[in-house]
Amino acid sequence: MTPGGGADDVRYSDEWWVLLLFPAVLWVLFGPFVMVGLGVWCASAPGARARLWSVLVPLVPVLTSASVMIFPLSRWKRPVRVDGAVEAPEHLYDFLGYLAVYVGGVTVLPWLLGYGSTRLLRFVRARRRGPGSPGEALDAGISPPGPASPSTAEAPGSPRAT
Repeated sequence: MTPGGGADDVRYSDEWWVLLLFPAVLWVLFGPFVMVGLGVWCASAPGARARLWSVLVPLVPVLTSASVMIFPLSRWKRPVRVDGAVEAPEHLYDFLGYLAVYVGGVTVLPWLLGYGSTRLLRFVRARRRGPGSPGEALDAGISPPGPASPSTAEAPGSPRAT
């Protein structure tokens, strides 16, 4: 630190809370790829497990960045014009932009792209195979009937076995 308080006089002790935004910064970089993967998982795996993880994984980074956008609440006071009309707070437009870009563009849109492309790919593959093919039953999670299946095996003395 210089005696005159030059460029070397930098203090960081009051800004420790910025470290809480570390997940939000990482989410901007890696979140779209994670959400595409979760969208693909949701489209290919039945059940609630994949859908639950699709909500829980982005929860921390989105909520931490949303808290920075919302607080302090004093920014949300509605300005009054000279003629007495009440306007929308200027911060509202910043928050709507945040929702569109961070929540919509970084989180929801990649999930929709992963989910939609996987469903479309499975639909095209099933259509190309044709109706009644064994692959269609395997996609649905049903084992195709065959001679090894006990439900379709005929007893040796039955009239249909001959």
